[in-house]
Amino acid sequence: MMKTEAKKDNNAGQLFADELAITVLNSLSAHIAILDENGIILETNRAWRDFSAKSRMPKDYDDRGSNYLAICEATTGSDAEDAHKVAEGIRAVIGGEVEEFLYDYPCHSEDGPHWYYMRAIRMSGFGPTRVVASHEEITALKLTEEALRKSQEELIEQKQSLEEANIAMKVLLKQREDDKLELEKKVLNNVKDLVLPYVDKLKNTRLKAKDRTLVEIIDTHLQDIISPLLQRFSNAKILLTPQEMQVAALVKDGKTSKEIADVLNVSETTVNFHRKNLRFKFGLTNKRTNLRSYLMSISQ
Repeated sequence: MMKTEAKKDNNAGQLFADELAITVLNSLSAHIAILDENGIILETNRAWRDFSAKSRMPKDYDDRGSNYLAICEATTGSDAEDAHKVAEGIRAVIGGEVEEFLYDYPCHSEDGPHWYYMRAIRMSGFGPTRVVASHEEITALKLTEEALRKSQEELIEQKQSLEEANIAMKVLLKQREDDKLELEKKVLNNVKDLVLPYVDKLKNTRLKAKDRTLVEIIDTHLQDIISPLLQRFSNAKILLTPQEMQVAALVKDGKTSKEIADVLNVSETTVNFHRKNLRFKFGLTNKRTNLRSYLMSISQ
């Protein structure tokens, strides 16, 4: 009597385990089939059967008993390459050549593009060989990857366009700077060659004091206009008085303090005072730094 009851308990336990296994399989979203050592489908879950129905298979169609490997190897058309690789991978798992086989593939339909992730793995434990083949839809992941890829390509294209625009802008700015320098050069040469010689002639003629003053003013202003050194000072936003500008220009030309005093009709002490102010404004705190060398360096 006790043996009979134990046998009943074992049968009940096995039935419960089988029902639990089927329930777990049916709860999974992946399309799952259990294969034997020959590739025969022993069991499928609800997701697998629903997909078969969605693929317009007959309502009473049952994959169980079909040879999944033979079906894959017999596939033709655009899906043939993927199907043959799946069959090859499952055979490697059955033969113990690999622990598991992973593969993703497209499976598009009338309602749009679809991709699936296939995994085949041997079931552990003793007894006959069993392989779990699962197919999980990864369409959302693939579409996200594709969108990301396109975004990256667009970003690369935008980057290239910006780089090209930047290069073009640099070329235009360089050309503009060259044109500006060329224009400045023409203005300087024209004033020096076509205007200043006549101003010098006027200065050497007998003029009334008032007229001489006017000529001197014209000469001074022309010198201010054409002086590249003064332009550099202006660009550097260094604020110099008119007489400091004159002293700086003469220092750059190599004039001594005495010569500068004679030219500007001021005392040598005044010239030295301006030289000291220039050094201060240019930040030349080191006494070894030559003022003329510095002025020449910034006017290049």
